[in-house]
Amino acid sequence: MQSERWEQQLRDAAGRAEEELKRVVTYINDEVVPDIRRNGSVALRAASKELEKLAQRMDERRAAASAEAPPPKDRAAS
Repeated sequence: MQSERWEQQLRDAAGRAEEELKRVVTYINDEVVPDIRRNGSVALRAASKELEKLAQRMDERRAAASAEAPPPKDRAAS
């Protein structure tokens, strides 16, 4: 009799857990996923702009370093 009661409690808890899991999945599908889809493109565009700025700075530094570097020595003249 004790084990039957314990088994019933376990089944009840499993049923409640399953219902809660369904609610969580529904919430994620209805609230979280659409928000990510809406704002995901915004985040990608912002990252793209920052990467463009970084690439520009890298190009500018490389150009400045090339302009400051002394010309290579002509080995044939040595």
